[in-house]
Parts: sequence; C-alpha cells; structure tokens
Amino acid sequence: MTNSKGYRRGTRDMFSRKFRRRGVIPLSTYMKVYRVGDIVNIKGNGAVQKGMPHKSYHGKTGRVFNVTQHGNGAVQKGMPHKSYHGKTGRVFNVTQHALGVIVNKRVRGKILPKRINIRIEHVNHSKCRDDFIKRVKENERLRKEAKAKGVYVSLKRQPAQPRAAHIVRCKEEPVTLAPIPYEFIA
Repeated sequence: MTNSKGYRRGTRDMFSRKFRRRGVIPLSTYMKVYRVGDIVNIKGNGAVQKGMPHKSYHGKTGRVFNVTQHGNGAVQKGMPHKSYHGKTGRVFNVTQHALGVIVNKRVRGKILPKRINIRIEHVNHSKCRDDFIKRVKENERLRKEAKAKGVYVSLKRQPAQPRAAHIVRCKEEPVTLAPIPYEFIA
C-alpha cells in the first residue's frame, strides 16, 4: 500500500490526549503570558485543530519574537504541521490567539530557522533557562555581599566536592563480621 502524503499522517498517538486528560482545556492554558524572546516548547493539543503545528515541529523548542497588541492575522488555519509537534522554539510574534515562533528544522544537510504561527493551546513555557536564571540571581546576591565586605568571591560553578572526614562513634563494642568457612555449611 502506498504511503499517503496527508498533513496529519501518522499522528494517531502523537496528537492523542493523555489518559484522564481529555475534555475541556484548563483555563490556565489561556492565562499564561508570552513575551518576545521567550523560549517555548511546542506540543500539539489534539483537542484544538486550529493553529496546530505540523508533526515535524512536535517536541521542538523555539523563541518568541515581535509582539503586537491585537489582531489575529498570524493565526494559521488548521493545525500546525505534524513535524513541529514537541519542538521548542522562540516566540517572534504574539497576537490575541497565536504566537509566532522561530524553530530550527533539519532539512537534509541544512538546519533552517523556520517561522511558524501556532495557537497558544499548542505551546508552553520551556524550563530550559530556569536553572540559569536562578544562578544569575544567586550570583548577583553573592557579588553584592562580597562587595560590601570587600572580599573576592568565585562565582564559577564547582562540581560537588567529597564529604568532609568524620569519626564514627558508638556506645557498644563493634562486632567484626566474617563469612563462615565453606566446610561448615550443612
């Protein structure tokens, strides 16, 4: 049998809703704020066919850019292509219902930055920079404290060091355990 070239071909599991997560989409999905430069993960939601990414973008990460106040000119008719499912991208355009996201896509030997328009039901904020942002805030706090004290502080990350040596004490006399010789085993 020939392979069909449908837009949503082979997405039976990819765009299906999770167990006990079917039905109405929670309102928190629509309360999230997206700004230009935000890094977002693309994950197509099968409950909303409008503005869905192509399956090749599913699971990708991208970046948001260019925010507009109103207007839904960027809203794409139908779902984004299945190739975008699960991808992370950077937002480049924000409208009332949709986002413009830049995603890298591999086409044969090249990696092309693609600009796609997706509705907000199919994206969520990526946590890839959370650790970095937390570290920047902590470094800023340490730098201020060091400047106030007039001392130098190293802000470089260090691998976890071995624990400090300590003596183990107990009230009873320790018992030395040894295996029983082989010949005495019944």
